[in-house]
Amino acid sequence: MSATGVNRRRSLAASITAIIAAILITVSIVLLRDKIQRIGAYGYGGVFLISLAGNATVVFPAPSLAVVFAMGGVLNPILVGLAAGIGEALGELTGYLAGVGGRFVVEDHRAYHKVQRWMRRYGALVIFTLSVFPNPFFDLAGITAGASRYPVWLFLLNCWAGKTIKTTAVALAGYYSIDFLQKLL
Repeated sequence: MSATGVNRRRSLAASITAIIAAILITVSIVLLRDKIQRIGAYGYGGVFLISLAGNATVVFPAPSLAVVFAMGGVLNPILVGLAAGIGEALGELTGYLAGVGGRFVVEDHRAYHKVQRWMRRYGALVIFTLSVFPNPFFDLAGITAGASRYPVWLFLLNCWAGKTIKTTAVALAGYYSIDFLQKLL
C-alpha cells in the first residue's frame, strides 16, 4: 500500500473517531441533562462543569446560561463569568472536532460556504463575534473552523474571549436582578 493510501486511511479513521466522539458527548449530555444541572450547586467548579457540558452539545442546546444567571446572583459574578467562559470555550471543542472529522457532512451546504468565506477573511473576528452573543450559528462556526483546519489555539482564544464577555454579562444580570429584588422586598 502506498504512503498516500495509508494517509487516507488514517485521515478517514481520525475523521470517524472525531464524529463518533462528538455524537457520544452530545447524546450523553442530553440524556444526563438533569444530573448535570445539579452540579451548579457546587459553586464556581459547578458553573465551569455546567458550562462545559452545555456547550459540548452540538446543535442541541443545554441551559447553561440559566445556571450562570442564577449563580451570578449568589456568587461573585465576575468569577462566575470567568469560570463559565472557560467552560463554554472548552465545550465548543466538540463542534470543532466534528468539523475536523465531518467536513464531508457540511461541505455541500450553502451556509457552510458562507461561514467559510467569512472565516477566510475575518477568522478571529467571526469566532469572537459569534461567541459573544447567544445564537445558533456558533456551532456552524466551530464546525467550519475545524473543517478548514483553523488553528485550534486561535479558535479557543477567540471563543474564550467572546464567551467570557457573554457569561460575565449574564452573571452580572443575575447579580443585579437579585440585588434589585432584595431591595424591593
